Amino acid sequence: MESYDEDKITICALGSHSALDILDGAKDEGFGTLAVCQKGRERAYRAFRRIVDDIIILEEFASITTEQVQKELRERQVVFVPHRAFTTYVDYASIEDEFTVPLFGNRGLLRVEERTSERNQYQLLQRAGIRTPKRISSSREIDRPVIVKVQEAGRKTERAFFTANSYTEFKKTSERKIKEGLIRSEDLEGAVIEELVVGTLFNFNYFYSPLTGEAEFLGIDRRLQTNLNDFVSLPARQQLEMDVEIQNVEIGHTPATIRESMLEKVLDIGEKFVKAVKGDYGIGPIGPFALQGAVTVGLDIVIFDVSPRVPGSPILATTSPYSKYYFGHVVGTGRRIAMEIKNGIKTRRLSELVT
Repeated sequence: MESYDEDKITICALGSHSALDILDGAKDEGFGTLAVCQKGRERAYRAFRRIVDDIIILEEFASITTEQVQKELRERQVVFVPHRAFTTYVDYASIEDEFTVPLFGNRGLLRVEERTSERNQYQLLQRAGIRTPKRISSSREIDRPVIVKVQEAGRKTERAFFTANSYTEFKKTSERKIKEGLIRSEDLEGAVIEELVVGTLFNFNYFYSPLTGEAEFLGIDRRLQTNLNDFVSLPARQQLEMDVEIQNVEIGHTPATIRESMLEKVLDIGEKFVKAVKGDYGIGPIGPFALQGAVTVGLDIVIFDVSPRVPGSPILATTSPYSKYYFGHVVGTGRRIAMEIKNGIKTRRLSELVT
């Protein structure tokens, strides 16, 4: 960062997931933009050329960690913004130890998204004192409705969820999914089994600013999933007759709000999470993160997933009343990142925003 000309900084993201949100926000704040795309997957970034100044095309996303590509990124004075596709196509060890490009956010925190990591989101949520679903240690101990989270066989980026009420149902369903090739038996051994929380699903999106020391609540989205939405809107008899295997593959987002009397709890869990991260890492999340969960009939918030990076909720850029309450106009995640980088440059504190 010390070698960068701060007047020429370019905001960059891998061409997938939420890159358009990131780059659009960067353009709103006057930054140059760059997308790093995989060959054959660059069309969207050429189509929306107003917000994408330039594109680097690689044979595969993982090549971004080669020294040749990194050298070009540094020469372009890039501040790189990570999202889920980045941590999917590039392994964590390479991100942490080989990717020597200034990265907006807490680089070491990205790994906690994997539930099987030595340091993981369950530990952080527990230290934060945030309620999570009860975990069932063994399928033989299932004594209530549960959701089973297991790696999908065909796609690294997706998990194959299924529900069960007993060990017998768990065994029957898992054996069928293995036979159909949806999951593998070796992945099932490391599956997470949690109580099925009945409630309204919310993704709470936050932004922690090291410059102000505050955790802002940017807004809420809800996920659209295929083939769950809108299969469940069919009459129950038709659902049973069709016998469709539900896969819960996320395909889009819708905006949501929450009753004002719940905002204190929403703000509280965001601040608790930041405090827990600081306790473990010495620094906060730096920038965007999301807590995904449900609100129960007793108005308790139960969190079952953490996104320690750009959550991928571009709908916030147009329909979040909460960011308007802060800034006087609607601000999405991408623009909020660019605003923070601009403020870091202005206050000569940009080094506090990158790792």
